[in-house]
Amino acid sequence: TFYKLLWTLLLPCVFLCMLLTATLVVLVMGVRVWLQANRNARRARDGRPTVAFFHPYCNAGGGGERVLWCALRALQNRYQDVNFMVYTGDQGVTNQQILDGARRRFNILLPRPVQFVFLKHRLLVEASLFPHFTLIGQSVGSIFLGWEALTEFVPDVYIDSMGYAFTLPVFKYLGGCHVASYVHYPTISTDMLSVVRERNPRFNNADYISNNLFLSAVKVVYYCLLALLYGLAGSCSDVVMVNSSWTLNHILTLWRATNRTCLVFPPCDTRAFLQLPLDEDSDRKCHSIVSIGQFRPEKDHRLQIRAFRKVLQKKEAGLVAGPGGRESLRLVLIGGCRNQEDEDRVLMLRGLCQELGVADRVEFKLNVPFEELKRELGEATVGLHTMWNEHFGIGVVECMAAGTVVLAHKSGGPRLDIVVPYEGRQTGFLAEDEDGYADAIERILALSPSARLEIRRNARLSVTRFSDQEFEACFLAAMEPLMGTLER
Repeated sequence: TFYKLLWTLLLPCVFLCMLLTATLVVLVMGVRVWLQANRNARRARDGRPTVAFFHPYCNAGGGGERVLWCALRALQNRYQDVNFMVYTGDQGVTNQQILDGARRRFNILLPRPVQFVFLKHRLLVEASLFPHFTLIGQSVGSIFLGWEALTEFVPDVYIDSMGYAFTLPVFKYLGGCHVASYVHYPTISTDMLSVVRERNPRFNNADYISNNLFLSAVKVVYYCLLALLYGLAGSCSDVVMVNSSWTLNHILTLWRATNRTCLVFPPCDTRAFLQLPLDEDSDRKCHSIVSIGQFRPEKDHRLQIRAFRKVLQKKEAGLVAGPGGRESLRLVLIGGCRNQEDEDRVLMLRGLCQELGVADRVEFKLNVPFEELKRELGEATVGLHTMWNEHFGIGVVECMAAGTVVLAHKSGGPRLDIVVPYEGRQTGFLAEDEDGYADAIERILALSPSARLEIRRNARLSVTRFSDQEFEACFLAAMEPLMGTLER
């Protein structure tokens, strides 16, 4: 009797599953046909194909945005008969204001205008919307944001230039698009898993989790599941470009797309910075320590401020080489604010400066024009970087090109690709913690002007491999197979 009851229940369940599956398949196919019909109608109307970039924060001033605008410039110069479009979540700005911002911040002028699709639901990928389970929340949110983008405009080629891998299957399987991705930083990495397994507190691993064995175990399972889904989504990409050796290693492990993945170093504005004079700084009365990076938690500006406080304390005690007291040193934090959360973080950092008694020697410069950025770097002695496992580090390259002595975090792209010996000669310094950074700054200041000049020269010579021209050549070579499909 039990088996008969089980059988009578099983058959309807199997039938229901088959019915739901068939309904889902028909629905997906119907949506795909509808979207492709929209694309075909648009292409017949325009008479040319369209390549679209998904970059919800295209009006920000970070390294990811420099990649976007340089990629657009390269493609527009090569492919005259193709339209280009950007999906952005920026509101309250016009097309021209966005393009003017790119020219002002990055010194990039596009050869012809691009279209913009202004998305209304960028909030879905904001970290502030997901105080817990942030990564999966943002990933799911990106799917909905990608759906909004796809229903607004169906391109022929879709490029995710900001790391929203979960949009790739949406555009590929529903929109029927060829898809490519430029990965700055993997959403999940084996390093992040290691941090949780080893129960180390970080900006993305709160103390209450790292101090609890059960919560740490749950988070490891959560990260493993997310890594599996992330790998499946990323493997949809027809072309995968990564920005550093560190990112390459992680993406090859997670996405398993070896034959479709290539290393394309991001473009750094080395030409503009290489014009700055490179002379001894023996007559410099005040040494500037300059940091370049968006005001995001992972950039770890708190570490910069705390390390600087230690240097100032030693300077006042006469333990740091060079004339003058604390007035002979200044810390300049230059970066962009994407949203209110970033602006609140700047207020918190200003408060930390007050608390540590260094507010008079720390300056914040937000969303500065390119010329001001260049001037600050030209006057700086030390270029400071503190992000753990920075995927690449465009700011580090810019500091080296400008002629500063770079002090970067001993991890990620800076350690593997940037602050490496050039023809056997030193190009900068690396550190890991507050004491390490303070000691390194002291060593740099203790060097003779001629010794500093030698390191600066080596660093400047080493950055030619990160130029705009190198990026454009490698980017176009990687995109050639997809762009070739537009001609068929």
